Amino acid sequence: MKPRWEQSLEEIEGDVWGAAPADATKLIATVHELRRKPIGSLEVEDLRVLLGQREGVPVLVPRALDILEHDPLAEGDYYPGDLLNAVLNRVPADYWAAHPGEAARLHALVDTIKPAEVDDDPLRAAVVAFMGRSGSSRSS
Repeated sequence: MKPRWEQSLEEIEGDVWGAAPADATKLIATVHELRRKPIGSLEVEDLRVLLGQREGVPVLVPRALDILEHDPLAEGDYYPGDLLNAVLNRVPADYWAAHPGEAARLHALVDTIKPAEVDDDPLRAAVVAFMGRSGSSRSS
């Protein structure tokens, strides 16, 4: 059996989607393609797209957290912190409740961010909202 990082979401989940339909949007075609890519080779933008679509959350959140712990403002194709924004806004709350260790990792990395230093308004709002929900004592 291949190591997990060499397996795709399709292999890990046992749910083969195959090629996207001919009339699929670019986003849908991209998600279909990324589900076949080994998770160890997924880049920041790939993770942002998949998590933004709530695909492979249990498999991809740990990988995203690994990246964010080294660089909380890791950037995909849009702006510094777009991966964090996807994690904060698109990963369902019930996931965090079921994975308290990963939730603790997210809390710790968000606590390293000073909202006043975040240039992107939606990301700044997401960080401040998360800090409010998590009971962080620091707001700037």
